[in-house]
Amino acid sequence: MMEKYELQKLRDLPIEGVAERLGLQVSRHKALCPFHDDRHPSLSFNTRRNTFRCFVCGASGGTIDLVMKYLNKGFLEACQWLDPLQTATWGELKTHDAGENSSPRGKATGRRALLGNGREGVPFDASRYERFFEHPFLNEEARRFLFEERKLDERVVRWCRLTSWRDKKGVSWLQIPYYNREGKLVGIQNRRLKSPSGDLEGLPRFRFPTGSQCVLYNQPVLNLLKPGDELYITEGCSDCWAMLSAGHKAVAIPSATLFKQHDIEQLSIINSQLSIEFHMYPDRDEPGERLFLQLQQVLPSLIHHQLPPDCKDFSDYYLSTKV
Repeated sequence: MMEKYELQKLRDLPIEGVAERLGLQVSRHKALCPFHDDRHPSLSFNTRRNTFRCFVCGASGGTIDLVMKYLNKGFLEACQWLDPLQTATWGELKTHDAGENSSPRGKATGRRALLGNGREGVPFDASRYERFFEHPFLNEEARRFLFEERKLDERVVRWCRLTSWRDKKGVSWLQIPYYNREGKLVGIQNRRLKSPSGDLEGLPRFRFPTGSQCVLYNQPVLNLLKPGDELYITEGCSDCWAMLSAGHKAVAIPSATLFKQHDIEQLSIINSQLSIEFHMYPDRDEPGERLFLQLQQVLPSLIHHQLPPDCKDFSDYYLSTKV
């Protein structure tokens, strides 16, 4: 049985990317409906709500529903079919911007392009995005999330170059840059923030630009390590921010399902070059413990720290120390 958060990850996969993986040809958020004899595209995709709907035969739903209906699979089988797509690059999966129109040449521009323009095979163009992180700006929603809800150290937020923006529909997004060890921007994660109006139903929680790489997070900290230092490995950016705010050097595996060979090699190199101690507070769930065991195969001396029973991850534990 899959956990709720695992199902949510599948539901958050870009609906149009899933449709194209199934073989549908999507153009201008529409496709020929495969569920009836369709001669004019009547299957419509709402990228804001991440849903599909046919206005002729009435077929509708989200990513899991689309796979179930198209492949004639049960719920569990559909989830198993979708699961490998979480490890595909977002360029391969063809992310689209959040319901905005494309420019006349079909190319998203400016801040809106940070949500992806849906062009498959296009590499990540760091030059289009670097300027957004030169002078980071945090709007009200971002400051509330980072400093009031997460209680992060402002120095950590500056170090990570977190910034924010608000789209044309008034939705705020936190922009999280991914840098490699040389300080080159290799990817961006857009995280949807809570709206004062609360009208966010159906909006994906995360968006990535085309070609964006989900690599080991906070790699620049590796350049600061000295022999004998401690390095904490976390799962996801939020736990990494919390660990940094607690005064530790830390990196993050993007998620338990995005543990890539390149990340393994990075950590293995650090382990061979420096006599440092590796530590980890695995999330209190099966994927978290599985991730720890995978890492332990590469880093045999990795130290396991147990979270308190009422904390699901290190972010929870960090907040409990701030009360």
